[in-house]
Amino acid sequence: MKIYTRTGDDGTTGLLYGGRVPKDSAAPTAYGTVDELQASLGVARAETDDGELTGLLIGIQRDLWVLMAELATDPAKRDRLVEGQTLVTDDMVSRLESLIDEISERFEPPTEFVVPGETRVAASVDVARTVARRAERDALAAAVPGSSVVPYLNRLSDLLWTIARWEEGTSVPTRSVEPS
Repeated sequence: MKIYTRTGDDGTTGLLYGGRVPKDSAAPTAYGTVDELQASLGVARAETDDGELTGLLIGIQRDLWVLMAELATDPAKRDRLVEGQTLVTDDMVSRLESLIDEISERFEPPTEFVVPGETRVAASVDVARTVARRAERDALAAAVPGSSVVPYLNRLSDLLWTIARWEEGTSVPTRSVEPS
């Protein structure tokens, strides 16, 4: 099997369970940004030697496959999606909230704006956080009403902020918002 199919040479892309849409339409834009987010998390994972953090990031990356599958499905074919496999669930969002709460207890939160870059791992996670925020904005145009995609991405960006601060520890350089 060859990696190229030439079917996208006309500017369209295939959807899960059939159908084609322009590559610059809402769904491919959204799941493309989520794909970028998944790759950004891979960079963060490659930077760490912490087994717990590695496992956490792999779990998130696997969740993002579910999210991309949902975004890549024609809304008329949503009945084919399977909760937790190709459809984001409220439980997936709740799991992120639990992780945020658990990790937040491990460090003293900063009281001022954070200047990212204290460590390579934290900086990589912060880059992924910004991609998650963009994915959330892009998903607004693609997710169907009632979908958990946007809440998932919203909580994920909060979790990534929390992970980055946890990685930095309690002595995080901060800067208050004052004119220079």
